[in-house]
Amino acid sequence: MSVEIPAEATSWTGHERGSVAYRRLLAALFCAGIATFAQLYSPQAVLPLIATDLHTGAAASALMVSSSTIGLAIGVIGWSTLADRIGRVKAMSLSVGIATVLGLVVPFVPTFELLLTGRFVEGLALGGVPAIAVAYLTEEIESGHAARAAGTYVAGTTIGGLLGRLVSAPVGEVLGWRLGMFAVALLCSAAAFGFARLAPAPRGFRPGTGADAAEGSLGHRLLVNLRSGRQLALYLQGFLLMGGFVAMYNFLGFRLSAPPFSLPQSVVSLVFVAYLAGTWASARAGASATRHGRGPVLLGSIVVMALGVGITLSANVVVVLVGLLVATAGFFGAHAIASGWTGQLATVGKAQASSLYNLAYYAGSSVIGWFGGLAFDAAGWTAVALTILALEAGAAVVAVIVLRD
Repeated sequence: MSVEIPAEATSWTGHERGSVAYRRLLAALFCAGIATFAQLYSPQAVLPLIATDLHTGAAASALMVSSSTIGLAIGVIGWSTLADRIGRVKAMSLSVGIATVLGLVVPFVPTFELLLTGRFVEGLALGGVPAIAVAYLTEEIESGHAARAAGTYVAGTTIGGLLGRLVSAPVGEVLGWRLGMFAVALLCSAAAFGFARLAPAPRGFRPGTGADAAEGSLGHRLLVNLRSGRQLALYLQGFLLMGGFVAMYNFLGFRLSAPPFSLPQSVVSLVFVAYLAGTWASARAGASATRHGRGPVLLGSIVVMALGVGITLSANVVVVLVGLLVATAGFFGAHAIASGWTGQLATVGKAQASSLYNLAYYAGSSVIGWFGGLAFDAAGWTAVALTILALEAGAAVVAVIVLRD
């Protein structure tokens, strides 16, 4: 028996750029990005403090980030399925609400093992926003402006990541890393409230109307996307590039706080201001893709990221920071293109396509973000940088062979 889909859902073409609803949607996703990514990466700026306090090495302390990104990677498929049933906005509101409550509690658990467990559960809860946001955006924004809007959304996530790190580090240095993470959770509470107030009601998808059933079972929607060579290439981009990016930020702080630089933690935390380069690059990449095509912009962004990582090998701290700026801009340009492209390529299961990208993206963060610590403990920053460059070379080869716009 065929399933009837409401006429509004089939005829809806999306909010036009510049409309009130368009601006509200991007503002809401900006808030969701802060509530998610500030919390996800708040330990990253205080990893040296955690390692000293809990008597762990660089690789072990990095598990404070990896445990939550593993949870997020596992959770994205479940959140995308829930969003098909209860709606995009409801699912994202539930995600940021649960995660914020956990964020207020987890920093104060007494043992390292419980901290990692709590961060894992927190990551499961946080998975709702990255799992759903791009699908929500592509369903609600006029298709001609989807790449630009996706770039703007990713730019908002960079602000969230930046705030999380900039708040946790100075508070952590004065009051301890636990209160530093707690302060970030308070910030995320306000952002979660902002999302709930601003997000427009979805019009491009209606839960419970049979729209998701018309695309087949969950397994079918996943398999269709997994059988697409172009989708798999995009998922690999997320895995390789995000893994290298997180390794860079996880362990550059250890390098800068040790001789010959010996910078205090409050100063080291300022390296995360480089995220502003990602804010600019994300929006710029989306606009450039509209004019020049996604493939060339993706490949160019990968090359820029590799150039920046190479520059960080310098022994001059100013040059190192310039390299970090360049690498950050390159990464977020590539991520803005790849994440938005998955939703556009999907013929069925847009939410599942985005979730699979995020699964690969955060799996890379978890695995390579931890492995980079082994490289650092064994051979210092040079080993980390060479690892990242090898990953970027692989991503560039795949982009050239498979991803032509």
